[in-house]
Amino acid sequence: MLSHKAKYALKALLYLAEQEEGHISKTIEIADGANIPKKFLEQILLDLKRGRFVSSKQGKFGGYYLIKSKNDITLAEIHRLFDGAIALLPCASLNFYERCLDCKTEEECSLRHGLMIIRDETLKAMQNITIASLIKK
Repeated sequence: MLSHKAKYALKALLYLAEQEEGHISKTIEIADGANIPKKFLEQILLDLKRGRFVSSKQGKFGGYYLIKSKNDITLAEIHRLFDGAIALLPCASLNFYERCLDCKTEEECSLRHGLMIIRDETLKAMQNITIASLIKK
């Protein structure tokens, strides 16, 4: 399952993506428009900024805006930023791999092989879902 943080990040990105090109949105505007608690949103926006999805402008007319195209931001990227691995076990992970201590050999582990299939299909689906594709729904 997606964490609340990842869900709120996606909602914030959707809100920003729906704005006119060049529009800078204040935090309170995003919170109200996307129905996100403001106390969570500030940290989420900082994480999105560190991930180079959004940037901010300081001052009276400051706020946040997308710096990565809504066509290029995938569900997989946001999931990994906020929730980590897509795989169900570390031994089946591409980016967060860790060997299981209770397996004799990974090559013979049918559980790992099954979970790798699930990981691959889930990853493929998540990489094909962009912020832009969610707006069109």
